[in-house]
Amino acid sequence: MLTTASTVLAGLLGAALIYMGASAFTTPQVFVGFGIPDTPANDPAFRSWLRVKGLREIACGVFIFVLMLVATTSLLGWYVLVFAAIPAGDAVVVLRSGGPKAAAYGVHGATAVAMLVTSIGLLV
Repeated sequence: MLTTASTVLAGLLGAALIYMGASAFTTPQVFVGFGIPDTPANDPAFRSWLRVKGLREIACGVFIFVLMLVATTSLLGWYVLVFAAIPAGDAVVVLRSGGPKAAAYGVHGATAVAMLVTSIGLLV
């Protein structure tokens, strides 16, 4: 039961990552800065970096689905555990950039915790 629920959560995380990554291309103004203040929404150079982040998100989300299809739940759990370092690192970047704590903890931190909980469910 725990493994099934955790696998469903992993799928939801994968879908959310793909959605956020695609949004970097379709509606970049929504995700501009990811909590980092004073990000230049209309700067073409910044938009390029936003697309790089979007591609990273899409690739990580797709990889979750690949692992769900071909790997053991244990391997998926280890991947999600290691992958939780990305939103945790994003939270640190937002905080060190003087960004809003709500974005750092409420978005990036909450995502990292959700990934940790999901990975534990897959590894137990």
